Amino acid sequence: MSIFEKLESEVRSYSRGWPVVFDRAQGSRLYSEDGRPYLDYFAGAGALNYGHNNPVLKKALIDYIERDGVTHALDMFTVAKRDLLETLDEKILKPRELDYKVIFPGPGGANAVEAALKLARKVTGRESVINFTNAFHGMTIGALSVTGNSMKRHGAGIPLVHATPMPYDQYFDGVYPDFLYFERLLEDSGSGLNEPAAVIVETVQGEGGINAAGLEWLRGLSDLCKRHNILLIVDDVQMGCGRTGPFFSFEDAGIKPDMVCLSKSLSGYGIPMALTLIRPDLDVWEPGEHNGTFRGISPAFITAAEAMRTYWSDDELEKSVRAKGERIGAALQGLVDAYPEAELTAKGRGLARGLEFQNGELAGKVCAAAFERGLLMETSGPDSEVVKLLPPLTLSDAEVGEGLEIIDASVKAVLGK
Repeated sequence: MSIFEKLESEVRSYSRGWPVVFDRAQGSRLYSEDGRPYLDYFAGAGALNYGHNNPVLKKALIDYIERDGVTHALDMFTVAKRDLLETLDEKILKPRELDYKVIFPGPGGANAVEAALKLARKVTGRESVINFTNAFHGMTIGALSVTGNSMKRHGAGIPLVHATPMPYDQYFDGVYPDFLYFERLLEDSGSGLNEPAAVIVETVQGEGGINAAGLEWLRGLSDLCKRHNILLIVDDVQMGCGRTGPFFSFEDAGIKPDMVCLSKSLSGYGIPMALTLIRPDLDVWEPGEHNGTFRGISPAFITAAEAMRTYWSDDELEKSVRAKGERIGAALQGLVDAYPEAELTAKGRGLARGLEFQNGELAGKVCAAAFERGLLMETSGPDSEVVKLLPPLTLSDAEVGEGLEIIDASVKAVLGK
């Protein structure tokens, strides 16, 4: 591994926790170059909801490449883009009675967020955006301005302005009514809060520590935004594409955001791809006003459309995610009950699950113990205090059981019981 240490920047992170060289991947497993399998409860930080090298998606991709399908097309019209848009409309939007136009903002989630923030300011003529405590929206300047993590914010090297954080659900452990502070500031002309263009929110904060907002809280936020004429942006980059059960993570709350940011598992194959969905009346862009060279990665369109046809023509995947998520959630609660002195907390929704420890050191040790036993997990939260589980949505019941056994053994090894 000397070449990595010699040439790759110190900014690398995941490789520090998993110091092996990976060579192959299939389904829910990664294989190191010496052939050792690792059960993957990381799934590309949520970019591989359908597993590694999904055979159905792989065939569609290979067929497209072999027939010399267009690979790079910026925002030109292509057969691949048409197929994607038609499939998105038929399989995702119409069944949910959602009316959105589609922005192709660039290859990553931060691109989708930047487009949403930029458009919200253009539409409203306002500069201020409301974000939430422990939010994470990306590493570019605009996305960082609405991100909570202080270490990541400091990396910007400049003041991050025109964004104001508000308390996320349960930030005060239920001591204060929802939105008490937010609404008071909005209604008080002496508060100093500039009239917001938009609110941006994650329904489940992945990087923030697997904090799942209550459905009533989300409905309350949507209502607040409507009453105050504020655009609601849902960042579904990590929690969309089925991670919490339904395709969009906000569906269970019954809300319809003004904008939705998608990326990560959108291509279905780990190929960079992002979309920003917007209400049609918000589409006030001038041609070329927001653009980028890699807006049209056609192989990603091919696998994204095939994933929608394969997994979202019925509700089988959604039901499976909910059932497996409940099984994992119950197992994590069992660990909470088994170690009362450790003051653990089980968190999450669907197949976005977390086990919160009292500090990042313990959580890190559990992930290290799991790695030794052949399971990949990462930590999240402001102090890396949450063991974060994001397995592929397509993992088998046996792989759920295998992972839970390793987690149980790893927690036992660290907490010494």
